[in-house]
Amino acid sequence: MTESDRPRATGHRRYWLILVATLLATFSLLGFMGREIYRQAPPIPERIVSESGSVLYTRDDILQGQLVWQSTGGQQLGSVWGHGAYQAPDWTADWLHREALALLEVWAQREQGRAFEQLAPAARTALEARLPAELRANRYDDTTGTLTLSNDRVLALQVPHAHYTALFGTDPALAPLREAYAMQDGVVPDAARREKLGAFFFWTSWAAVTNRPGLAISYTNNWPHEPLVDNRPSGANVVWSIVSVVLLLGAIAALVLWRAFHDEPEPHVEPPARDPLSRIELTPSMRATSKYIAVVAGLFVVQVLLGALTAHYTVEGREFFGFPLAEILPYSLSRTWHVQTAMFWIATAFLAVGLFVAPIVGGHEPRFQRLGVNVLFGALLLVVVGSLAGEYLAIHQKLELESSFWLGHQGYEYTDLGRVWQIGLFTGLVLWLVLMLRALWPRLRERASSRSLIWMFTGATVCIGLMYGGAFFFSAKTHLSVMEYWRWWVVHLWVEGFFEVFATAAMALLFAKLGLVEPRHAGRAVIASAALFLFAGIPGTLHHLYFSGTPVSVLAVGATFSALEVVPLTMLGIEARNTLKLERAAPWTHRYRWPLRFFVGVAFWNTVGAGLFGFLINPPIALYYLQGLNTTPVHAHSALFGVYGLLALGLCLLILRRLSGERTWNERALSLAFWGMNLGLAAMIAFSLLPIGLAQAVASADVGLWYARSADFLQQPAIITLRWLRMLGDTIFLAGVAAFIWFLIDLVRQPRPARSPSIAPAPMPAE
Repeated sequence: MTESDRPRATGHRRYWLILVATLLATFSLLGFMGREIYRQAPPIPERIVSESGSVLYTRDDILQGQLVWQSTGGQQLGSVWGHGAYQAPDWTADWLHREALALLEVWAQREQGRAFEQLAPAARTALEARLPAELRANRYDDTTGTLTLSNDRVLALQVPHAHYTALFGTDPALAPLREAYAMQDGVVPDAARREKLGAFFFWTSWAAVTNRPGLAISYTNNWPHEPLVDNRPSGANVVWSIVSVVLLLGAIAALVLWRAFHDEPEPHVEPPARDPLSRIELTPSMRATSKYIAVVAGLFVVQVLLGALTAHYTVEGREFFGFPLAEILPYSLSRTWHVQTAMFWIATAFLAVGLFVAPIVGGHEPRFQRLGVNVLFGALLLVVVGSLAGEYLAIHQKLELESSFWLGHQGYEYTDLGRVWQIGLFTGLVLWLVLMLRALWPRLRERASSRSLIWMFTGATVCIGLMYGGAFFFSAKTHLSVMEYWRWWVVHLWVEGFFEVFATAAMALLFAKLGLVEPRHAGRAVIASAALFLFAGIPGTLHHLYFSGTPVSVLAVGATFSALEVVPLTMLGIEARNTLKLERAAPWTHRYRWPLRFFVGVAFWNTVGAGLFGFLINPPIALYYLQGLNTTPVHAHSALFGVYGLLALGLCLLILRRLSGERTWNERALSLAFWGMNLGLAAMIAFSLLPIGLAQAVASADVGLWYARSADFLQQPAIITLRWLRMLGDTIFLAGVAAFIWFLIDLVRQPRPARSPSIAPAPMPAE
């Protein structure tokens, strides 16, 4: 190292130390909070008995009911504790409201001899005043594991229990309600299973209303909003919401101030006269990634069609324009497949990009690399097909409960696939990690100018390969609070965290190879942005767990750090500007205009979808009223597709530029694809999802969550009209997808051009 190099290298060491310290501190905090979640989770009683001593439910009944719930699609059919689908009710809130009304009815009939609704206002008010004390009192005995319920409450809980037993069966009297909930007849045909399901729903409701020992808040921090039982926002909920907003404003001000006084200009880079990637020889393993892109396209089409069908079920319930499609493909299954295929095609795109880039970065093709790429491809297809088939069998109740979790449906959103297929996916990720490391290995030992970039790319690769292992820390009968903790390790950290770091490093490496950015400067920028993003993002995982049976400390940490996740997103306009500048850096960079524009779209939706719509539901006081409403899919659609979907498509286009050689790109089709998908996404949010979500928010705050998710509210003509309006956005979006597929077909059907001597492949350049 020369003397002039030392300051810059030291600067990188400082950035690396900051990143390592960030990871150690934040994962330690997340681990400590996980310990608290384990320790303070709502108890599952060994037995639930009446005052007269009769046993109502046992621990095994509750856990077996959890298995039944999972086998129906779990979070893909209604929601529990606010997590899940949005058409059927939140079963926790619905049970709680029905039980509260039933208890009022028990008292009214016994003490007044008439129905509660027929009582005078003063008499009704008097009975309602008794309700919170009865339901919120914690009668769980920790020494014996026994929960004792009053005889009146035992009578009351029989009403929702009977309702759910009939609803999940085939009772013709509830057929209209099943239609409104988009539930097929006989969701759970077995009567014994339905009895267990009632035990599980009761326990989730009991935890939502029962005060923690020594505190005046329930195990779920007083969620859901239910004025009848005094479930209202706690003081901690309000205080930490205020703290999070103040911290956000202060952090943004600090970042702007820092940029104002430390706005280092981008180092000038003179782009090469020719496209460097055109001089890189395609290795057999790099060519083999083309079939991954074909699978990405196929799964993408399937996913958006399933999304359109799932949205249609919200207006017709069990039919598709009069055709009884739900008999084969019910809402819970179409939504499961819609969510899972999205995860599959986006992840497949990232894996393909990694396999394509690794030989370029490593400078060589390891022995048997193409074989490994093909074996991985076969394994991924097996996981995709096997998991989709297993979910079909589970939701149609063709599997035993224990085997349903392993082969069918785990019941948890984004981690739906059965455990066997999950193991297969993790095995595939480990194989991908091995393939990546053996290709990158020669460059990891060199002291090149792009060393930081290479190490960041490698580190993110390792995290993607191993972080999915968080899914194995819960099982079929794991406590729901603990399961949610580990599920969000996968969803928030694996998908939203390290995939983003991986993509950032991959783009920086490719731009460095193209000669458009200075490698040393790009390496420092990637390390700094990863440290800033992960500092907030890792503990920010807890903002998903405010009301999942977790202690107040989780609410405090989640609110504080998740607010800071928005800070780096405020500067993405600068990133978008710099990305657009690359398009005009040299005459040949015009070839990359569409991948670059997809990346600009990513920056836009990162700001709007992840930032604006994410923060809309981020503060505890906001999420208290909004959890489980259509404001959540506003954020989910704009962040998952708007950020990760467009990013995956842009990266695929980037490597297709080299894989397609000198084939002519249909620029018109790509333009239609880009604008169709972006405008379609904006339209479905603006004309349907967001207005419905805001209307539900008003209903949730004024009346209660149960009403905002009820058939009475969601089947109002105005809400139905807004749901039909989603067709406008869906149609525009589907047109964009069709244009993208046409672009790919047009690319494939062109004859392979003869190689021109001016762009003859050359060996991969060394640093």
